[in-house]
Amino acid sequence: MTEVFTPAQLGPVTLRNKVIKAATFEGCTPEALVTDELIAFHREVAAGGVGMTTVAYCAVAPGGRTDRHQIWMRPEAVPGLRKLTDAVHAEGAAASAQIGHAGPVANAASNQLPALAPSRMFSPLGMRPMKVPGESEIRELIAAHANAARLAEKSGFDAIEIHFGHNYLTSSFLSPLLNRRTDRYGGSAENRARLAREIACAVREAVGDRLAVTAKLNMEDGVRGGLTVPDSLRAASWLQDDGALDALELTAGSSLLNPMLLFHGDAPRREFAKVLPPPARWGFRLAGRSFLKEYPYREAYLLERARQFRRELSMPLILLGGITNLDTMNRAMAEGFEFVAMGRALLREPNLLRRIQSDATTRSACIHCNECMPTIYTGTRCLYRLNKPVVESSSAQLEVRA
Repeated sequence: MTEVFTPAQLGPVTLRNKVIKAATFEGCTPEALVTDELIAFHREVAAGGVGMTTVAYCAVAPGGRTDRHQIWMRPEAVPGLRKLTDAVHAEGAAASAQIGHAGPVANAASNQLPALAPSRMFSPLGMRPMKVPGESEIRELIAAHANAARLAEKSGFDAIEIHFGHNYLTSSFLSPLLNRRTDRYGGSAENRARLAREIACAVREAVGDRLAVTAKLNMEDGVRGGLTVPDSLRAASWLQDDGALDALELTAGSSLLNPMLLFHGDAPRREFAKVLPPPARWGFRLAGRSFLKEYPYREAYLLERARQFRRELSMPLILLGGITNLDTMNRAMAEGFEFVAMGRALLREPNLLRRIQSDATTRSACIHCNECMPTIYTGTRCLYRLNKPVVESSSAQLEVRA
């Protein structure tokens, strides 16, 4: 058996293998609560063979959502989340809750609450100025992360992934471009990393050693003046020294300024223009080409950056970006990464891992067109997946409509 399909320890949790379903906002929670569609989405991926699936996105506060249809962590959400984790566990996989605050990426118009940013900014989503939180509000946000972690534990999750990427709130504090504060949360790299460190420690204190705690961390923002690899490495080193995290998942790009650095492949500009609500649609038509840049797809496209973290850090790392076949997974293991994370390939084929286990030469059918990206508004899915795929479930046949 290849190493990637052997059991692995993630903090206190034993995963059946070293493959994690990466967080990809599912777009099927219209009332900001779990639906049957969300349960089916994660149950199918679990039945397909992953070691752990990540539920995205569980905001720590109502204003921390990218729009009002996302789950935010409150007692009313727990029963549905418990049904989801029970379904995932029945398929032999673990479940992780991605928690965080969208910050500058939040849609204030949709949420009817102000978006937050470390410094004065105008929101292109809400078409209004963002609110700059003071230190007392920052303490409340840290407490909200701890409370969300406690609710995740009540919901039966095995792990928590804290969102420190893509210029969501904590990531925006790390960015020298977006964070121009002069208090203890701005200025030096150490000050800009303070929020991430305090959140990680608060979450760990909330769940103790009962749950695994990971963080998705930007290696770089991909925009001039933004977070760079050296700055991110310093932040990662401080997070490692604090000892609150069991692993880091390494990512890149900015949902606010350069999202395609995370995805690579085709830039679905025309598809986005069709589905964005006004006024975002009008702005996108003017600036879509500069916003959705094109980065040619290649396997393990974030590996070169991630190697620098592997050389400097001793803590477990999760490699993300262009993981679609066994050769790439084995390469990640050989280079010292403890886990790999998959996203789009599992949207196309939720049972891809089962197929790879049966035939090591299996290649993903994902063509990296990224037309799945605009579907977050109507239910995240691969547009080229066959209708009514049937997945072998350990408990029953599960039919899920694409």
